[in-house]
Order: sequence, then C-alpha cells, then structure tokens
Amino acid sequence: MGRLSGRLELPEGREPVAYAVFAHCFTCGKDVLAAARVSRGLARLGWGVLRFDFAGIGESEGDFSRTGFGTMVEDLVHAAAGLREAAAPPALLVGHSMGGGVALAAAHRIPEVRAVATIAAPADPAHLRGQLPPGAEEELRRAGEAEVTLAGRPFRMRREFLDDLAERAREQRGLIAELDAALLVLHSPVDSVVGIEEAGELFSAARHPKAFIGLDGADHLLGDAADAAWVAGLVDAWARRWVDGG
Repeated sequence: MGRLSGRLELPEGREPVAYAVFAHCFTCGKDVLAAARVSRGLARLGWGVLRFDFAGIGESEGDFSRTGFGTMVEDLVHAAAGLREAAAPPALLVGHSMGGGVALAAAHRIPEVRAVATIAAPADPAHLRGQLPPGAEEELRRAGEAEVTLAGRPFRMRREFLDDLAERAREQRGLIAELDAALLVLHSPVDSVVGIEEAGELFSAARHPKAFIGLDGADHLLGDAADAAWVAGLVDAWARRWVDGG
C-alpha cells in the first residue's frame, strides 16, 4: 500500500473536544472546497479533523485504476490508524457523497467511532455507476480497461471497479443496519447528483440513534461557503452529544 497524504486541522489555542476523519467525494481530493471548508469549520468549533486523499488521488500514492470502493474503505481505516498514532483515535467520521458511503462501511472497523455524519451520500455504492459517462460501463466491460472522464478530468479505470461496486452494494445495507454509532444524514432536497431519495433509503436502513437534516438550497458540492459553514455547525452541535458520552 502506498503512502496517503492528509492534513490535520486543529483548533487554535485549545485542545480538541475530539477528533474526526473527513472522507471526500469520489475523485475529489482532500482540498475540494466541501472537504476543506467543513473540516476547517469544525476545527474552528473545537474539533481536530484529518482530511486525506484516497489512494491515487491528489497527493496520495497509488494507481487510481486499481482502486475501488473497497480500497477506499481500507484507506479510511488506515487514515484513522494514522490519526490514532499521531494524536488520538477518531470519535467521528464525516463523509461527503461517496465518502459518506465509505465512512459507513469503515465505521465498524474503527472501534472508537461514536458517530458518523454523511453529507449528500448515496445509500448504495452502485449509485456511482449512474455517474459514469454514456457508454463507459459497456467499454469497461468489453475492453477491461478504459479512460473515463469524470468531473471534466480523465481517469484510467478497470472492469474490476464495476465488479467491486456490485459486491459492495450487496453488503452495504447490512453494514448500515448494523452501524454501532449514532448517524446523522445531511442531504439537500435539490441535490442534482445524488437525489434526496438516497437519503431516505439510507435513513430507513439505519437503526436509532439517527437524525436527518435537509440542507435546503445547498448544491451537491456545497459550493456556497455559507452552506459549508452551516454543515460544520450542524455536525458539531449534533456530534458533541455522542462524543461526550451520549
């Protein structure tokens, strides 16, 4: 496994109330505005937050074409282990879009996690297949490997990526149902990338304690700085109950 690159945001002049790991959206990277703004917002509110690049993305080592949902889960588990060694274990996982699904799948492997917050996350990892450009899935299955344009950037992908999504989709609902942590689902009703119905399925699959908050007017990437600050405040206010003992 290659080295992962991360950035630890810390509150100024005080000890963190607790630590969190932020998992970014698919192909986005730790410095995408949503990840950076929410992480920094949480740090201003007293949290220590590690945001990192998944393998093959940004400054992390690795071959993106050999990654998939399963490797992203492994990356998050390793990032939590690194945070545990460098400072303290994470009590909170925050995941944006596909990073939310990854956080849900990884939480059961990080015993210190008391709470998980998802932002615009799909209930099913296979939802990502719908984000591939027309013909891409057919080309991957036919040729075994192809260059696919995602968010305006070319990425090399393999057929195994699709197979991994199908396998993880069969497991994800069970992992959500067995989540041994409090869950906060944050989702905009006008999200045009991951529809609000995904939030409903995710919320229904989880057991209590759980909460849902609609991010009225926000776009999928939280492009408005005010929306990112709002999300940070919501996560902070909700998560403190669970990390302080529930």
